[in-house]
Amino acid sequence: MPKLNQFIALGDSLTEGLSDKYPDGSYRGWADRVADEMSKQDSDFRYANLAVRGKLIEQVIADQLQVALPWMQQAQTLVTFHAGANNVLRPKFEPEQVFETYRNAVSQISGTGAKLLLFTVREVSNPQTKTQHYWNQRFGPFNENVKRVAEQFGATVMDANSQEVFGDPRMLAADRLHLSSEGHRRVAAAVLRAIDFPHDADWQDPMPPYRKMPAPLRAVGSVAWGIGFLVPWAVRRITGKSSGDGRVAKHTELVNWSPRI
Repeated sequence: MPKLNQFIALGDSLTEGLSDKYPDGSYRGWADRVADEMSKQDSDFRYANLAVRGKLIEQVIADQLQVALPWMQQAQTLVTFHAGANNVLRPKFEPEQVFETYRNAVSQISGTGAKLLLFTVREVSNPQTKTQHYWNQRFGPFNENVKRVAEQFGATVMDANSQEVFGDPRMLAADRLHLSSEGHRRVAAAVLRAIDFPHDADWQDPMPPYRKMPAPLRAVGSVAWGIGFLVPWAVRRITGKSSGDGRVAKHTELVNWSPRI
């Protein structure tokens, strides 16, 4: 396959880039980081990132995939697709419906001949609490479906559970859900490695040891997290709102791309 010369990123908050920021406060994320490196290899390289936080897989398909499908046939294209995780987190999650919807979306992308990367969600390696067990009960089957679909359509899986370092809490931002800047850097390197582009060689390396905070400070941190992140999330679920309501993607058209920093 000739060298990839355009990149289309589809999905939700992971692909939008929360919580990795540029100096001006806008979100960067692993996809922009990948685009930065790809642009160094081709002066005509183009990039679009249609991802929007909070979107369900049906919305990603309707608002992003259907827009991007014609673009995928214009050049040697990399497409990344991360969708469905927000469905899994909903109380009325219907696995069979979501899994089939996911498969159909991947089938459409595969039909364009694009190089396709799919993503699993990190599971808790040693669950201790009911919440952690619940997380694994939901995302274990989701991840298995991603792998089955990838095998069926010849896609590459970026498996969040394949490297121990991605279980390090420092890979996550303060909200304990989205990637930190270091997490985004390492995911970008993993993606670049998968497509045979130059990448940071240390992406699999363990992070330096760190000392846990004393129990009282951890308790205070948990309370602050609950007030700052968990409560607003619960309110949105109750009211039927989404963090992505009214938002538009940050790169809605294929543009000639050059690194911002």
